[in-house]
Amino acid sequence: MRADARRNHDRLLAEARAAFAAQGTDAALEDIARRAGVGIGTLYRHFPTREALLGAVVREGMDGLLDRAAELAGAPDPGAALVTWLRALITHAREYRGLSVALMSATPGRSSTVAECGEPLRAAGAPLLDRARAAGAVRDGVTVGDLTTLAHAIALAAERSPEDPELADRLLDLTLRGITR
Repeated sequence: MRADARRNHDRLLAEARAAFAAQGTDAALEDIARRAGVGIGTLYRHFPTREALLGAVVREGMDGLLDRAAELAGAPDPGAALVTWLRALITHAREYRGLSVALMSATPGRSSTVAECGEPLRAAGAPLLDRARAAGAVRDGVTVGDLTTLAHAIALAAERSPEDPELADRLLDLTLRGITR
């Protein structure tokens, strides 16, 4: 990518992050382009769809979750490590209003930028779940897909109830009671 194209790309991502955080994932793309100092055509050359732009923003934020999963992989308490990662996943999903809906709506295996973001998350969470299950901390039959879906659902419920800042923690505690032995 040419230097000017890279700068435009980076500015678009920065402005998209800011707009999605402030206004939600349905923020006007024209405003994002204008704030980045480019035309809407430039935005569409870099990100042909809203989903492509959202996927790029989500992928950037996922690096922290993937790193956190790797750090927790050798934690002495596998059950606590899984819970710590789930809390981080919920926090990530709550960064942008509407992100939980987009992540829950993305069909695994379908060719889409947002759907493709789910695979690295599931791959990062699977070893944590396997260790927690082997330690007897999680019931048999619980899948990493179940956990990511529940985490996104909790984030969505918390997003829809901003007057209750403790809701996500309470819902996660209830969820954990259902999946633990």
